[in-house]
Amino acid sequence: MIGRLRGRLLLKRPPDLLVDVQGVGYELQAPMTTFYRLPEIGVEIHLYTHFVVREDAQLLFGFASEQERRLFRTLLKVSGVGAKTALTILSGMEADSLARCIRAGDAERLVKLPGIGRKTADRLIVEMRDRLKGWETVDGAATSGPTETPGAMEEAVSALIALGYRPQEASRFVQGVAKEGMKSEDIIREALKASIR
Repeated sequence: MIGRLRGRLLLKRPPDLLVDVQGVGYELQAPMTTFYRLPEIGVEIHLYTHFVVREDAQLLFGFASEQERRLFRTLLKVSGVGAKTALTILSGMEADSLARCIRAGDAERLVKLPGIGRKTADRLIVEMRDRLKGWETVDGAATSGPTETPGAMEEAVSALIALGYRPQEASRFVQGVAKEGMKSEDIIREALKASIR
């Protein structure tokens, strides 16, 4: 079991990461809440991981904090929620927002996330309400620089599509929030917020 990685960030293209750990490149998938906190390419990072073995694949998921990983694992315990759905939920909603939605029984807000239907939202509320008692929310926010990376809007659209949004939806949300000087991570964050309003 791989529980934690420390290495140099080689690639970040939501939701995929590539981390060099002493010459071995680990491919991971991470929620946008982790992407918001990542440094620039080439900088050393520490990630908590969750390893999934399936019949057809071995997948490694990375998280900026132990709490974020714990929430991911809690989501996986809900019947009908797999790793991709859990990643989508964490990408579309911060931990404190998710906890508030579940405690308040706000299924309407949950169904706005891609791939979350009414039944899944209701199941999340019923099965997670007790598990989130006393939940400490994930701290931290993204730091953003003043410069825009080339193709930030295209990267943001690709990331939203990878998270389950239809291409037209992804383009509409990105165009609705993108401003000059925004990095792709910032555009994605704002687009995800806009999609669940």
